[in-house]
Amino acid sequence: MKKHLLFLTILLFLPLVVAAQTTIRGTVYEASSGDPIIGTNVYLLGADKGAATNLNGEYTIQNVEEGTYTIRVTSIGHETIKKEIKVSGALLELDFELVPTSQFLQSLQVFASRSDQSTPVAFTNVDKAELAVQLGSRDLPEVLNVTPSVYSTNQGGGSGDARINVRGFSQRNVAVLINGVPVNDMENGWVYWSNWDGVGDAARSLQVQRGISNVNLAVPSVGGTLNIITDPTSNQAGGAVKYENGSGALEKTTLMLNTGLIGNKFAFSFVGVRKVGDGLVEGTWTDAWSYHAAASYQINDNNRLDLYALGAPQRHGQNLYAQNIGTYDRSYALGLDGYDAAAADKFTEKGRYFNQNVAGVNPSYLGNQYIGDGWVGANITNRYDSNMLNERENFFHKPQVNLNWYSELSDKISLTNVLYYSGGRGGGTGTWGDSPVRDFSNGAYKILWDQTISRNQDIADVNDGRISLLGDDPNEGTILRNSRNNQWTIGNILKVTADLNENIELTAGIDWRTAEIEHYREIRDLLGAGAAVDYSDELNQGRIVGLGDKVAYNFTNTVDWIGGFVQGQYTVDRFSTYATAGISTIKYTHDNHFVEDPENPGKYISRESDNIAGYQVKAGALYSVSPNLDVFANVGAISKVPIFDNVINDGSGAVNEDPENEKFFFYEGGVRVYDNTGKFGANLNYYLTDRKDRSFTRGIQQQDGSDGIINIAGLDQRHTGIEFELSYQPEDWIRLDFATSHNLWEYQNDVEARYQPDESSPDFETVNLYIEGLKVGDAPQTQYAYTLNLKPTNALDVTFVGTSYLRHYSDFDPIDRDDASDRAQTWHVPNYTVFNLHLNYELPALLEGGTFFFNMFNLFDATYIQDATDNSRYNSFDQDHDADDAEVFFGLPRRYNFGIRLNF
Repeated sequence: MKKHLLFLTILLFLPLVVAAQTTIRGTVYEASSGDPIIGTNVYLLGADKGAATNLNGEYTIQNVEEGTYTIRVTSIGHETIKKEIKVSGALLELDFELVPTSQFLQSLQVFASRSDQSTPVAFTNVDKAELAVQLGSRDLPEVLNVTPSVYSTNQGGGSGDARINVRGFSQRNVAVLINGVPVNDMENGWVYWSNWDGVGDAARSLQVQRGISNVNLAVPSVGGTLNIITDPTSNQAGGAVKYENGSGALEKTTLMLNTGLIGNKFAFSFVGVRKVGDGLVEGTWTDAWSYHAAASYQINDNNRLDLYALGAPQRHGQNLYAQNIGTYDRSYALGLDGYDAAAADKFTEKGRYFNQNVAGVNPSYLGNQYIGDGWVGANITNRYDSNMLNERENFFHKPQVNLNWYSELSDKISLTNVLYYSGGRGGGTGTWGDSPVRDFSNGAYKILWDQTISRNQDIADVNDGRISLLGDDPNEGTILRNSRNNQWTIGNILKVTADLNENIELTAGIDWRTAEIEHYREIRDLLGAGAAVDYSDELNQGRIVGLGDKVAYNFTNTVDWIGGFVQGQYTVDRFSTYATAGISTIKYTHDNHFVEDPENPGKYISRESDNIAGYQVKAGALYSVSPNLDVFANVGAISKVPIFDNVINDGSGAVNEDPENEKFFFYEGGVRVYDNTGKFGANLNYYLTDRKDRSFTRGIQQQDGSDGIINIAGLDQRHTGIEFELSYQPEDWIRLDFATSHNLWEYQNDVEARYQPDESSPDFETVNLYIEGLKVGDAPQTQYAYTLNLKPTNALDVTFVGTSYLRHYSDFDPIDRDDASDRAQTWHVPNYTVFNLHLNYELPALLEGGTFFFNMFNLFDATYIQDATDNSRYNSFDQDHDADDAEVFFGLPRRYNFGIRLNF
């Protein structure tokens, strides 16, 4: 009877228990824009329940017992909300508006030409939360490999030696902007990521705009644009400290400080980083600092000043010499089609960590190394490790300072002006003079430093302590040199935007830059000698030189750039369109301080180019077919001015009298699909980029003995492909992301160039390149990326990232394909897949905002080749475009990174 009564009681009260369970749901928006915020954590303190927002910014927390709780809403880059709520009933709806930690972010994003869902270009965003979870002390571009048609590697494994390729174009044709300011090298367009070593710690977000982009500056956005926004000043006072440890004895400490907004007028933020490590590949140690400072001052309601300063003084050992596959892994090489067994005997296996650029030295050798310019407090430095000596080391500090002025001239007209300065002092090392003594016995080709030093000392002992740096001199010795690249750039970007009416916005601007770059070599280490005799200066032969003195070459280049643009945007209902037109001119000068001018005996060469003009025009349109479907298209054309080396020869001072602009034509269309539930989103686009008149130059000696430059123009490339991105979040605790790109990058024609060595003679000579149908190399033409994100609890975030690469043709220089009988395709790099694991755990409420993180890169320790050059001049077996003729860099093996971040 008692059992029946207990059962009846449970049945009577069960509905009441069920009714006491509440579902909390709502949407989290950004206060300034009204946009939903994806991935926001909504957590009930004390209940151990929570959820993350989906693609529409929506969250749901189920089965919450009635009562009073404190709810906490957190999203990286936004102020945290904590409030007390009363839970009762079956359903409680709570929406939240999160305020960005900086009230100044929106102006910076507008100035930097960031795309949004209304922009008719293909783009991918990586926000601060994703960077925090996935970067793990890698170089910044490496986090972008989940993006269609984007390929980044760390090349030889040195810190800061990464590269990025977008839609088959190297980073020389990829514009990189930090806070809206272009940072590509003014002479050649390259980007050296070691200069921006700390940007990943200060980055607010990254955006990759693939193709022509909507950036209105005349920057080299051919493959695409990498648009980096760093953290503005924060509204809230506080800070954080982060410690990281990783493979290769990596240790990294980061300090972040924010004053918060003081008196509604002023705020200051600072990020400082210290990083050291031995590196995984031998000799790729790093010794680096970095800093980022931001200050804001609200002058009045209509005017504000922002100041940004960032830089990364660093030194690191490099691995610049790619090797034959057999040098790294004999069994892997022999398993490849086209790898001859005899090649494996020629190239002795040294292992995946082998680096030809570093070798042991007797620690008793105490030779000083000159680094110059008071580098980190001293002109003279010691070797990083007394037991080894790096042939290749990079040392540089490139500070950049921006002063931004934002002004609301009226309710319809706004002005933004950015005055910036970028310096740069440092360079890279190598040998000069006689070839150093090398170990050729087992295929290592490493420098035998002790024997090289001993040889120098023997020469110096019979020559008053000196060695010669003149070729063919029996007293020629070997030195370690610095190749310096000291520079400064000053620029100003002015933009004025006017709202002509509620539908039309017009922006016009001026972009001015000027730069001076010093190039010279100097003696870093005399390697046992007391001094050297140098003959590089044609007007001062036989100079006695020592540490820090200039040798080999010494010249100064300048680059003067000015451009203007106008951009209009029209928006009405579900339709938006934009058009941009811009023109720019560039002028180069060259002053050589070592080479005598044949036209002015007794004086050094001084040359300048004419002003060279380029242009860009582009337009795009987007139409929202429905709330769930957008279609877009864009077209454009760029006439890109040639880089410095294609206009003036650094060595001879010869000037190209008729430099050729490269032309690029762009066509693209795509669709974006959304789901009302926030569970699904997809992007699909097709692009075609035609590269016309890619030009090369070749130095020649004319009949009268003077130096000249000829153009080899007319080479055409076509880059076309389909790109697809998909996001699916079936439940709050799981999200799937998939991306793929299928491309065809190919050379379109053979090239014949005729030139006249002597204008007084009717005779012409011909240069032929046979490359029609060859694939553009250096990046995979088919890519897949898949990401699985799990949140088993509100505190734990688990992310698996996989990337697969196919149809990767090895790189080559088209100028080398001058044999009509050689039509073979370049070597095809083996397909490969790599997985990474990322764990992020939010520490208990006592340490609010604190996190523990762990990253495992190359989770399954795959062996793969990530960079390859076809028919290597130094590591080829028989020059027939097979695996045994390529020189390569292998991807790094499995490695870890973990750390802890505590906020205060």
